[in-house]
Amino acid sequence: MSHVGPLLALQIFSDGVGSTLAGLPQLVPSTAGRIAVTFAIGVAVMALLARTEWLHAIEPEQIPQTLWHVFVTFGTMILALTGGVAIVAVWGLSAELLGVFGDNYGPETLVRIGISLLFLIGAYTMTGLVRQLIEEIAETRSSLGEHEREIAFRIGQVTLYLLAFTIVLSLWRVNVGGILVGAGFLGIVVGMAARQTLGALIAGFVLMFSRPFEIGDWIQVGEHEGIVTDITIVNTRIQTFDGEYVMIPNDVVSSESLVNRSRKGRLRIEVEVGVDYDADPERAAKVAQKAVSRLDDPMSVPTPQVVLKRLGDSAVVLGVRYWIDNPSARRKWRSQTAVIGAVKEALEAEGIKIPFPQRELTGREEAGGFVLAGDDTGAEAASSEEQAPPAEAASDGGESS
Repeated sequence: MSHVGPLLALQIFSDGVGSTLAGLPQLVPSTAGRIAVTFAIGVAVMALLARTEWLHAIEPEQIPQTLWHVFVTFGTMILALTGGVAIVAVWGLSAELLGVFGDNYGPETLVRIGISLLFLIGAYTMTGLVRQLIEEIAETRSSLGEHEREIAFRIGQVTLYLLAFTIVLSLWRVNVGGILVGAGFLGIVVGMAARQTLGALIAGFVLMFSRPFEIGDWIQVGEHEGIVTDITIVNTRIQTFDGEYVMIPNDVVSSESLVNRSRKGRLRIEVEVGVDYDADPERAAKVAQKAVSRLDDPMSVPTPQVVLKRLGDSAVVLGVRYWIDNPSARRKWRSQTAVIGAVKEALEAEGIKIPFPQRELTGREEAGGFVLAGDDTGAEAASSEEQAPPAEAASDGGESS
C-alpha cells in the first residue's frame, strides 16, 4: 500500500503526457506544416547545443561551479529530449514511443531512468577527466601538439558516449546485438562505397602518430611545395610560395615522397660556381669561402665549405655549401642571392675569371677528300697517295745517287 500513491501519480502523469502527445498531430494536420515544425524544432535544438559551451563558461558566483555544470548538462539533455519527443508526437508516433517503455511504470522503471541518467552524466563527466589527462600528458611530452590533443580527446569522448548509450540500451532491454550487426553491415557497405575516403582517414591516423610534419613546417609532397596550414584526419593543406592553397589527401601524402625542410631547424644550401681552367681552383675555393664567411645569413657553425665538384665543359665547377637556421623560402632565396653576389664580386676582385659557356671547334684534313660509299675511284686515289713516297724524300735520293 505504501507504493500506491507514487504509482498512481506516475500513472496519472504518464496518461497526461500520452494524451498531450496524442493531441499534437491534430494541431498540425498537414504534411507541409509537420515538416516546417520539425525543421523549426531541429534548428532550435541545434542552436541550444551550439551554445552549451558558452553556458558552461558563465559560472555564476551564487552557484558552485560543479553544480552549475550539472544543471546546464541536465537542462541541455532535457530540452534536447523534449524536442525529440515533440518531433515524434507531431508525426503521430507517440504510441510507438510509449510502447518502447511498456505499460509497467513501477519502481523498476524509475530505477532504470535513474541509472540511465547516472550513466549519461558519468560519461559527460569522464570526458572532462579525459581532457585533463590528455593536457597533463601533453605538458610532459612536447611531441603532442594541439592537433593531436584534440583528436585524442574526440576519440575518447566518442568512445565514452558510445559505451554509455550501449549500457543504457541494455538496461531498457533493447537488442543491442541486432543494432551492432546492422551497424557492421552498414559499415561494410559504406566502406566499399567510400574506399578512397576511408583510405585517407586511415592515412590521417598514421600521420597523426608518425608526425612527419607539423603546422607551419616547410614541406614538399611530390610536386607540391609550401607551408603546412592545416592538418585534418582526411587531408593536409599547404600554402605554396605563389600564394595558392593546395589540399592534398592524406593517402597521397603517405604514398608520395615527402621532404621536410623545417624539421631539424637548419638547412644546407649549395651554390655552384665555375672558374676558368687557367685559374688555380684551390685559390678560387679559398676566395669564395672567405667571401661567404663575411655574410650574415650563413651560419658560422658549421662553417661554410667550398668543394671541387666536377670538370665542366667550360669551367672547373666549385660547390659553395653553407647552412642557414630557422629555414624558410624567403631566407633561402635571400641568402642564396647574397652568396652569389659576394662570390662573384670576390672572384672578380682577385682576377679569377668566371667563363661563359664555350666550345672549341677543331678540324683535320681528310686525305684524298671525302670518300663516298660505292666510289672506287676515290678509294684508289687515296691508296696510291699513301703508297707513293714523299716528293722531298725522292729528291734527296736522286742527289745521293
